[in-house]
Amino acid sequence: QVQVVQSGGGLVQAGGSLRLSCAAAVRTFSSYAMGWFRQAPGKEREFVAAMAWSGTTTNYADSVKGRFTMSRDNAKNTVYLQMNSLKPEDTAVYYCAARYYGGSYDSVTEYDYWGQGTQVTVSS
Repeated sequence: QVQVVQSGGGLVQAGGSLRLSCAAAVRTFSSYAMGWFRQAPGKEREFVAAMAWSGTTTNYADSVKGRFTMSRDNAKNTVYLQMNSLKPEDTAVYYCAARYYGGSYDSVTEYDYWGQGTQVTVSS
């Protein structure tokens, strides 16, 4: 079992920025593809961003392109989601996900391990 632990999030005004972090307790973090998803109240969990295990491919949802940036630091077993120019519609619980190898998948079914979720609230 892979433990995925998230940090960051909180309350921010529209136009502001937040950074989410996600650490995976594994020996070979560089072999894991990682993804970010979010779920707003009453809605299904949706794709935000993903990075292939190699780090060479990153995929973003159209709604966050140009505003969010995903990165990884294999030395720290951590991926980050830098969120800029936040909008009220970005309000949701954000989840980090991991899978052994694989690409920058945008489907929840492609990931095997999930973080606990962290609330992001953007006020107008």
